[in-house]
Amino acid sequence: MKRINNSVIAIFFFIGIANVNAQEKKQLTLDEAVQMGIQNSKNLKIDAAKIEEATADLLEAKNKQLPDLKLSGSYMRLTNAKVDLKFLGESGAGNGEMAAPKSVFLGQASLSMPLYAGGRIKYGIESAKYLVEAAKLSTENDKVAIAYNVAQAYNNLFKASQSIKVLEENLTASEKRDETFLKLENNGVIARNDRLKANLQTSNIELQLLEAKNNYNIANINMDLLLGLPETTELEVDPNYIEEIQETQPVSYYLNEAQQNRKDLLALDQQRKAAALGTKAAKAENYPTVALTGGYVAADAPKFITIYNAVNVGVGVSYNLANLWKQNSALKQSHAREMQLDATNELLNDNIKLEVNKEYQNADYSKQRIAVFEKSALQANENYRITKNKFDNGLATMTELLDADAAQISANVGVINAKADAALAYRKLLQTTGTLTIK
Repeated sequence: MKRINNSVIAIFFFIGIANVNAQEKKQLTLDEAVQMGIQNSKNLKIDAAKIEEATADLLEAKNKQLPDLKLSGSYMRLTNAKVDLKFLGESGAGNGEMAAPKSVFLGQASLSMPLYAGGRIKYGIESAKYLVEAAKLSTENDKVAIAYNVAQAYNNLFKASQSIKVLEENLTASEKRDETFLKLENNGVIARNDRLKANLQTSNIELQLLEAKNNYNIANINMDLLLGLPETTELEVDPNYIEEIQETQPVSYYLNEAQQNRKDLLALDQQRKAAALGTKAAKAENYPTVALTGGYVAADAPKFITIYNAVNVGVGVSYNLANLWKQNSALKQSHAREMQLDATNELLNDNIKLEVNKEYQNADYSKQRIAVFEKSALQANENYRITKNKFDNGLATMTELLDADAAQISANVGVINAKADAALAYRKLLQTTGTLTIK
């Protein structure tokens, strides 16, 4: 029986070890998190495909300036074909019978080299280049957005972990206080009701700690998914993260930075340039096209005719006369596209000004909150010390002591959250200017 019990204990012991090992722990700085978030981003994979598509469009545009060479061959069986060549005389074959070939083989090669297309080819290539650059800039803009999203998730994880730390310290102190008050109650120093008030405070701290741990677990899973890690990975954040706050410049500095560095604005500029070239290409539809042409023909009809070395070289001109009475719809569409992009550019500039000013105010507000919370924490800590001293000397009630303790906990957690929010607000400001660094 003892052997069975020992076996069961061993099994449960190994299961416990396995569960502990299954929860992998990983220390992670914010920069490392951003890099992992970018590497595992599904949106960036879509952007990469868009860049490949734009590059393929550029290749297609370049191919239009290269010559086309086509080869074709055919073999045909003829049924009772009668061929009467008038230039040979009335008898055709010269003996009173018309030629009747049973088969014909035909082979030919044709070469066409564009010489002039009204600028359609040149404008098409230049337009495609601008669109490739626009796709790349859009990808860079998405990287900045992803970097901020990761920073936001990292910030939530940091706040949750720090709240847990503060609450665990306070819970330990509260539990020790409960033990002390129990002894005081047993010795008749304090009333049972006062001791129960202290127990209730401890229970409240436990509830706050449970909520903080729940928030941490949710934030941890969110980070794992963003970074492409297994959902069981427990992340440990850098405690020095909140020290990254820097002094802000005047708002005009950030507005100027946004105009120079916002990738979405630069991408839109490339699209506008491409649209302008598209308008020129549409105008070129009204011009003729000129191409250098060449060809080779070989034919063989047994017992009738054989042709070889039939080489031709020339210049071909093509013009669609329907352009004289048909309106150029492609030109109208291109003009509309330019107008749409111009309006989008104006709207984007207005939104950028609003975003920068808004986030500048938020960053300044977040820094001021830190000073207020630090002042409140000093006051709350000092108030608890004085109240505790009064309580020990019978000059303060249990309710006053517990209220002072709750205020102290709230103020200390508030300082941490304020610093974390200020660090995130500064990163948001950098994102709106397009200068959020990705190391």
